Amino acid sequence: MSTVKITTTLGDIVVSLYDETPLHRDNFLKLAAEGYYDGLLFHRVIKDFMVQGGDPDSKGAPAGKRLGMGGPGYTVKAEINPRLFHKRGALCAARLGDEVNPDRESSGSQFYIVWGSVYKPAQLKQMEKQMQQNQVTIAFNDLVAAHKDEIMEMRRNRDRAGLQDLQERLIQEAQDSCKANPIGFTEEQTEAYSTLGGTPHLDGQYTVFGEVTEGLDVVEQIQSAATSPDDRPCEDIAIIKTEVCQSVQ
Repeated sequence: MSTVKITTTLGDIVVSLYDETPLHRDNFLKLAAEGYYDGLLFHRVIKDFMVQGGDPDSKGAPAGKRLGMGGPGYTVKAEINPRLFHKRGALCAARLGDEVNPDRESSGSQFYIVWGSVYKPAQLKQMEKQMQQNQVTIAFNDLVAAHKDEIMEMRRNRDRAGLQDLQERLIQEAQDSCKANPIGFTEEQTEAYSTLGGTPHLDGQYTVFGEVTEGLDVVEQIQSAATSPDDRPCEDIAIIKTEVCQSVQ
């Protein structure tokens, strides 16, 4: 894995980049080598959640300036991998929401480092149950969309019995599909979230492309910083420079 040292005003953070996400790895290495991140702020900090940086508009930004929409002018194709998850210290790509970004493409430069919380096993079980319910709902909605013409025809004909029968069949089909492809936390995820901590509700939603290998105490300091109502630290926390280090096996 390639590593990058991020020198901040609170200390150094070293991140290793996953080879399983080559597009994000190569993009982050390119920007780091070019000095793109030098002088940028951690502009969005939420305690017990994450710290976010990489917005070029944050460089020298006066207090009160709205931040979070800047970038290099391109996005990166999503590389969401179920084996890479939001444990504490995970390096992830920020992005726009699903309503305007259904393919979940990542910001070209903005990233966040997870802090999160430690969860009890019972909490993870309840979260897993909710994930499975959401999976069925999404599968059902996809099936409804695929049968749109048939549904519209039944509505025009006021075929209530036909609609009821189709609904029951699609619900069953959605449930069967989800049973055949169940989602949930692996043993590794459960262990990490119940001991180290993280943000499990973000899994499968954003690209995780690396992790902190040194300087987690610096991340803790950043996430503990006092912030304004827009989540910007009251005292600027900046990236002084980034340094691409030698790859490690």
